[in-house]
Formats: sequence, C-alpha cells, structure tokens
Amino acid sequence: MTSATTASPFLREAAALLGADRVFAQEDDRAAYSDQMAFAPEEHAPAGAVAPQSVEEVQALMRLANRTGTPLWPVSRGKNLGYGGSAPAMKGCVILDLSRMNRILEIDTDRGYCVVEPGVGFYDLFDALQSRHGMKLWMSVPGNAWGSVAGNALERGKGPQPYGDHGAQICGLEVVLPDGSLVRTGTGAMAGSKTWNLTHDSYGPAWDQMFCQSNFGVVTKLGLWLMPAPEATMTLDLQLPEPGDLKRGVDMLYPLRLRGLIDHDPAWVSYVGIASYVGPRSTWYEGGGLLPEEKGAEIRRTLGIGWWNCQLNFYGHEKVIAAKCEAVIDAIAPHFPKRPEPTVWRQGDPFGASKAGIPGTRDMAMIDWYGGRGGHMGFSPILPADGAAALAQFERTQRRFTEAGLDYYGAFSVGGRAVVNINEILYNRDDERMAGAVPRLMEHLIADAAAEGYCEYRTHIECMDRVAATLDFNEGAMGRLNGLLKDALDPKGILAPGKQGIWPARYRR
Repeated sequence: MTSATTASPFLREAAALLGADRVFAQEDDRAAYSDQMAFAPEEHAPAGAVAPQSVEEVQALMRLANRTGTPLWPVSRGKNLGYGGSAPAMKGCVILDLSRMNRILEIDTDRGYCVVEPGVGFYDLFDALQSRHGMKLWMSVPGNAWGSVAGNALERGKGPQPYGDHGAQICGLEVVLPDGSLVRTGTGAMAGSKTWNLTHDSYGPAWDQMFCQSNFGVVTKLGLWLMPAPEATMTLDLQLPEPGDLKRGVDMLYPLRLRGLIDHDPAWVSYVGIASYVGPRSTWYEGGGLLPEEKGAEIRRTLGIGWWNCQLNFYGHEKVIAAKCEAVIDAIAPHFPKRPEPTVWRQGDPFGASKAGIPGTRDMAMIDWYGGRGGHMGFSPILPADGAAALAQFERTQRRFTEAGLDYYGAFSVGGRAVVNINEILYNRDDERMAGAVPRLMEHLIADAAAEGYCEYRTHIECMDRVAATLDFNEGAMGRLNGLLKDALDPKGILAPGKQGIWPARYRR
C-alpha cells in the first residue's frame, strides 16, 4: 500500500480487516479499475478498490464505509465494457470488487435454476453445467460473455435465447443493505424457505427488480432460472438486402413473437456489425471518412449476408418445433425470393451447432473496427414493435452517425410488444476527431429518442444523469421517488452515488 493509501482511514482499516493483499490503491491499481473508454476517464477515477470474499466481509465494509463516510461502487467482475467497466459514476469512490465471491451455490436440474455469487462468470457456470450436470440445463448468454452472470442480470442484460431477458429470470436475491444489514427477497424472507428460487410470487412487495440497475443494496447471492435442455433445435438464417427492408423485417416477426410461435427476441443486425466480427475495417477499406456503399456491397457479397441479418431459433421437442417452424416459414416466405429452410440439431449431434447459450467473446472483436485503441459505447432505446417506428428510428440514428463521421452499426431486437434498438458506437480513441464526436453523438441520440417518447434501457456512466433527466413525467416524479428511497436506505450516501442518476442527499444537486 502507498502512503496515499495509509492516509485514508477507510483503506487503512479495510487492510486490517481483509489483509493488505485485498486492498488496491496504487496508481496502477486505480488505472486497472478505470474506464478507458469514458469521454473523460479522469472524471470517473476511483480512489482504490477492496475485494471481499464473503458476505460477512461485505457487511463489515459497508459499516466501515458508513463510519468513515467513504462512497463505495460495487462491481461483480467489472467487465461491463461500453457502459463504464468497473469505473464509478462519481470520481473518488472505492470499488467494492466482488469477483472473489465466485461460488456456484446450487444448480437444480429438476426445477431449472441456479444460485450464484456475483463473481461467477458465464464460463464458470457453463463449465459446471457441462461437467457436473450433463448439460441438462442451458444458459442464455450475452454477445460478449466474459462478465458476471449475476451482474449481467442485474443490469438487465440480453441474450438471443428463450431465456434471453436475463433480468426477468432473476428469482430470489440475498442483499447487503447500505447499513450492513442482510435481507433476502421473495419467499426467501422466510427462514428455511423451500421455494426461494422457485416463484416470483411473494407476500407483500416484490423486491427483486428494485435491486436491478439501482444503488439500494449489494447483491451477494442471486437465483436465476435456466432453460431445460431441448430435444432438438431448428434454425432459420434470414437476410434482407436493403436498409429500408427493416420495416417489413420487424412487421413480419413481432406478431409471431407475440403469439409464441417464436420464443426468443430475434434481432435484425446491420452488416457492419457482422463484418466487425470478421476483421477490422482495413480488411475491406483503408480510406478515411465513412465506409463507401460500394465497399459495403462488396462486404455483403464476400460474406454472403444482407444489409439486415437475422437468425430465428426454435427449441424443444422436435415434433413441436417442426410445427412452429413450418408455421413461421409459411408466414414469412412471401418476403424472400426463396422459401427459407431450417437447419436441424438433435441431441447427440456436435454441441457447437445446437444454438445453446455457449459463452464467447467474439463480439468484442468489433472494438478493433477502426484500429488504434478501440472504443465502444452502447445506446439502446426501447420503441414500439412496429416496422414504421423501427425504420424511422434507424434513419434518425444513421443520420446522426453520418454527422459524426462514424460507420453505422445497429441492431433491432424484436419482441412481441417492443423493440430494443441496440446501437454500437465504435471509434478509435487515438483519433482526436472521433473521440470528440462520440460525446456529441450520444447527446443527440438521447435527445432524439426522448423527443419520440423512447427511453434508453441502459447507458454508460457518463450519460446516467442525462438519461435519468428524460424521465420527466410529473416534473420528474420517478427521480423524486428514487431519491426518497435512496435516502431512507442509505442516509449516509455511501453506496454507488449517481448510479442510474440516483444521487443521495449528500451529493444531490
């Protein structure tokens, strides 16, 4: 520990509590917990980090933070790239690094759930399901799956599988409140509960979702529902050739999703996204400015893809999914020059072709699109499941990308009632023009979406206040409610100040 560390009462006492090897406050340590993709990384620089290994140590650190007035910023594994990584919204917080709490506490293959600590990663859970449980349960995974299972669910992460709304699969939390006390949500509030991770029904208010994207407590155990392994899967790969085809792409799918013929949220992904997984932009074009359309057409021909690309997957008993797949093909076939034909996987076939949630990091290749020190930020508003609305959103957003001089990469994840428009802002942090354009682009995108009545579902630490300000019904009634709850649970204001724009009275402006 450095002399600067010993000057901090919290870090000094934390070292006595945990051991000096689990307190990190040297310059290199602080840099490791920073977000190098932030617009102004110095504005989110942490003061250091502490790494508990047990619930009791988390409780002790929370009490210590209250006594010393030290703000803490919890992270599960700190891999939330594009949204802040492990850096805090407010400069000077101490990172509460939960990655050493990495036990898989339970996997119930009969009832389809697991209970994990926050440090458990997707690879950890996949290995346990494969090696100890014969893949009787399948996971849903995000595109880049090197992070925390619990952390991703608590941030309402998404995956392309049937259980792909990860936040909705949460069932039963153990939480350390800001004063250091311990609670369990749902029926886990009963000592010896036998249904804690089996039902969302509970007596009184249901609190699982209150701890998603909030700073009301530190989750130390999380129950998550998993999908029983299907007997077979069927896959349809779809392409649409023109950017304006997005309208019919959305309109052909959302009624089928609403009726349950499709049981996951399929996404129409623009071709730049797929190209970015294959190689950097220089693979096809080394010039400046926007990617020329003739180069875009060359990419699509070379990779055999459309302007928009989508994969539909069906999971379950082969007779059942064959009937659903055939009904879907009948509905969408008029939109394609050739009737789509499914690819079939059955139990016993090579597992990699199953369309199961298999963790991978392929999607992170997109950060190298422009070369240099790659940067990436996500912008993901929610809009109605409506083709015209999706097309208008795409055209607005593409214009903003063009104004910023950045290649457009977007996807539209189609639910039965709503669509999530996932935009990946890729740039070279070493390019001064690009780095300067990204903050302005984010400002425009947030304002444009709010003007249409579309709220973003997740954002970077730099933009949390800005997005929170768009929740302006009744002069910001939701912000006041969050503030009341924050002050009641955390009167000293020590837990994740500023997360999702929720500030305690101590820092509220």
